Amino acid sequence: MTQQQPETQPAPLPPQAPPPYPYAPPGQPPLPAPLAAPVRKDRRVLRAVLRWTAAVVVFGVVGAGVAYGVTEQKRGDLPGLATEGDGRWEYPTIEKPPLPSGAPDPFAEENTREEHFADLRQLVLPAPKGATADKKLAGDDGWLPTATYLDAYAKDSRGDLRSSLKEGGLRQIAARGWTMPDGTHTRVYLLRFNTAAFAREHLNAVTDNGATLVGAANVEESYGWSAKGSKVRFTSLHVYDEQKPYGAEQLRQGYVQAGDVLALVVQSGRGTTPKIPFQQTVVLQNQLLG
Repeated sequence: MTQQQPETQPAPLPPQAPPPYPYAPPGQPPLPAPLAAPVRKDRRVLRAVLRWTAAVVVFGVVGAGVAYGVTEQKRGDLPGLATEGDGRWEYPTIEKPPLPSGAPDPFAEENTREEHFADLRQLVLPAPKGATADKKLAGDDGWLPTATYLDAYAKDSRGDLRSSLKEGGLRQIAARGWTMPDGTHTRVYLLRFNTAAFAREHLNAVTDNGATLVGAANVEESYGWSAKGSKVRFTSLHVYDEQKPYGAEQLRQGYVQAGDVLALVVQSGRGTTPKIPFQQTVVLQNQLLG
């Protein structure tokens, strides 16, 4: 007789996970869950963070102030970068004149003669604000006769300089002059030669032979400020100051040789000629030629 087996009961189903919240009807994607409630932070932690943030801001302001002071002191020692209010003149925006179509820069590799192809008159530094133009220095066309340029030098120097200009193939002289309200008088001469070599030769004729300007018999070359970044690449700079006793006026002069162009900047004023405007003028003229 076969023993009847007890009926097997099905195992209970595990509890089902609740539907996504909020519940979505069948066939529809579940809706996003609600945002979690923000966790309240300890007020002591917040106060500590605020204290450290304030400290960082204070140290940053102090450090920036120290850096600004150091930077301003260094800039004040550089010609042309001195602090406002130190006597600098207000020049207009200085822009190099355009070159003729296809002409290279004066110091381009293919320009072996180092020629300036721009209009020489446009390479003369413009007068600053408040200046009165010196109409006798150059005519309405901006060109200067050779004799007028030589008149700037003492009589015993003119003969040698005239020969140097003739042998060096002087092509043009452009000039500009002005007087400021304080009486400081400025003259800027630009001489263009056939090549850069002739411009250097004429500079040597001036400096090596001791050619002196009218009213400045006792001059001495100034090496101090010209070494502080005022020199432009590919150019040479020579600055001279008249030494005491210099009478009623002091005369300062600077020569810039840039390729085929030689520039002469002359400033004179009653008593001691201000140094900062002179340095500023020479540096700007140097940059315009470089």
